[in-house]
Amino acid sequence: TGASPGVYRGRARVIRSLAEAGRLGDGEILVCGVTAPTWTPYFAIAGAVVTDAGGALSHTAVVAREYGIPAVVGTRTGTRAIPDGALVEVDGSEGLVRLP
Repeated sequence: TGASPGVYRGRARVIRSLAEAGRLGDGEILVCGVTAPTWTPYFAIAGAVVTDAGGALSHTAVVAREYGIPAVVGTRTGTRAIPDGALVEVDGSEGLVRLP
């Protein structure tokens, strides 16, 4: 589901828990299961966000819109289907994640 509009291309960083979030580099695409308020500082670092769970009113969607970065939520399999470090295109307007 497209949750925050825009298109962004960059490297995916699969983060399985908040304890791993420090691995996220500037401009990388945050790929995770779900976000909560404790994840908010990482939106300032991420170029885009992809989550397995969530909807248009989820924490991820609301915060991504506030930060002006594309987000696709509710992929169900993003953390398993997107390889860590892969080049990815996130289209938050269309709700698509592409691996070129």
